[in-house]
Amino acid sequence: MNAIAVLDFAGVALFAATGALAASRKQLDIIGFIFLATVTGMGGGTARDLILDVPVFWIQKPVYISICAAAAVATFFGAHLLESRYRWLLWLDALALAAYGVFGAYKGLLATGSPIIAVVMAMITGTLGGILRDVLTSEPSVLMRKEIYISAAMAGGLAYVLADLAGLRLPLAAGVGVLVAFGFRGGALAFGWNLPPYKSRPGRPL
Repeated sequence: MNAIAVLDFAGVALFAATGALAASRKQLDIIGFIFLATVTGMGGGTARDLILDVPVFWIQKPVYISICAAAAVATFFGAHLLESRYRWLLWLDALALAAYGVFGAYKGLLATGSPIIAVVMAMITGTLGGILRDVLTSEPSVLMRKEIYISAAMAGGLAYVLADLAGLRLPLAAGVGVLVAFGFRGGALAFGWNLPPYKSRPGRPL
């Protein structure tokens, strides 16, 4: 298995695990676990493939459904062993964002040849699954937290694209992208890194 395939499978599996952890916090049954794991694991990649007008990855290879289901079952029986499931969810989400975001950039560049589209695909692939998970479970949205989130996926995608344009071999370019994305998101979680927020008067009621 090559490096880019590892990113693909890892991104799906890690996002699926975060969906299952969210299900555990809501005390759902095993079907709820599998549903949330599947939506979270495959949501970003599905949107990416539909936008790029390429075959949807999990329809071509149903093994991805099995990966999500396996992550859900493992979490169903093991989540109670984790001391802080929400903290685990955030850090697994950071890893998934880094891995899957770079894979999205790779696929966007492969499909279109456009560095700009590649970075956009990194942002969509690396964040949409987590956003869907939080919406479905009414968890505090990672998108609404003050720390860097989408910007981390963008930075990782941009780092991958620049490394590729510089002529680095695929495994090394992908590794650079993952380290940059995880560095930004990990730093945001550990140290509260954020971009300057919009400052204005509060919106007036209607």
